[in-house]
Amino acid sequence: MQAMRIDPDAVLWSAPERERAGRPLLVLLHGYGSHEGDLFGLSPQLTLQPVIASVRAPLRAGSGYAWFPFSPEEAPVAGTADDTARALLAWLDTTTSTSVGLLGFSQGGAMALQLLRHAPTRFAYAVMLAGFASDEGEGDADLAAASPPVFWGRGTADQVIPAELVAHTQRWLPSHSTLTERIYEDLGHGVSAAELGDVSDFIRRQLA
Repeated sequence: MQAMRIDPDAVLWSAPERERAGRPLLVLLHGYGSHEGDLFGLSPQLTLQPVIASVRAPLRAGSGYAWFPFSPEEAPVAGTADDTARALLAWLDTTTSTSVGLLGFSQGGAMALQLLRHAPTRFAYAVMLAGFASDEGEGDADLAAASPPVFWGRGTADQVIPAELVAHTQRWLPSHSTLTERIYEDLGHGVSAAELGDVSDFIRRQLA
């Protein structure tokens, strides 16, 4: 089986390489079946401090891409997510920055938490929008000890993430992170302007 790999040529950057040195990095992780251009469109609405890198997931999923299979019937989800996390960490080893933050939407949010499990002290913070925590995994004890800052935003009208996953995430995150939780009335499985404002404020506080 071929090792999981992040395509560096598919990464969208907010600044050319000559302007990245010495600046913090914010890595964007798109949702299932999407692509690197999706969240990158939100870049102008985020704080301008970090350089933004929007990464394409390694697995094909319909007309887009995925970080791990949609259901356990397709492949062992936990194992695939771990393989993808290792591939992302290997890609990050090729970058230089003063600090690294994560922002993931939906499945990309779950992937951000998986990265924290693998390297709990490597990231300055993580932002999870309409995402979820997968089942307990290797690295949870170290993550609980590190307790990195995590912003979790979700809408009351989200019909995509199952209620049991939301409930599990509500139980899991407070004991594995320093949590900032925001709930947005009538927001579906998406991102609102108010939420992006809260995210920018959160990121600025982490970089202060």
